[in-house]
Amino acid sequence: MVSRDTARIGLLVAALNGLDILSADIQNAFLTAPTKEQIYFYAGEEWKADKDRTVVVVRALYGLKSSALQFRNHLARSLTKIGFKSSLADPDLWYKPMNKGNGDTYYAYILVYVDDIIIMDIEPMRFMKSIEYNFKLKKESLKRPETYLGASLSQVD
Repeated sequence: MVSRDTARIGLLVAALNGLDILSADIQNAFLTAPTKEQIYFYAGEEWKADKDRTVVVVRALYGLKSSALQFRNHLARSLTKIGFKSSLADPDLWYKPMNKGNGDTYYAYILVYVDDIIIMDIEPMRFMKSIEYNFKLKKESLKRPETYLGASLSQVD
């Protein structure tokens, strides 16, 4: 989970560099990640006709000790595929060098707090669409953030 200090600094850097900010919440986050362990159980009465059959768990279910790690690794692979690198100072701050149309360079950033993400870029929707390809996002959460980690956010021109 990204630290509060990293989030504050990231938002400051975004404001100073004129980057737009877009946030989203990943729906059923843990269920998007495959499990690494081999987990199975025998179906109980609630499975009716399939009672006593062996059920193999292939997704990181809520409640498993490794689910959070499996989701984080799955998200990390997705962010790496679209060219982002994890920061050494805070592993949940992701960055990618970018070029403006005039040749100037800048960095695009993604902050990850469990299943909440914030993208800071000139056009953050392009990266959000890439993330949405692998993860279902809660539609009502896809917007310019009003709060993040308990802090109120607003844009001042």
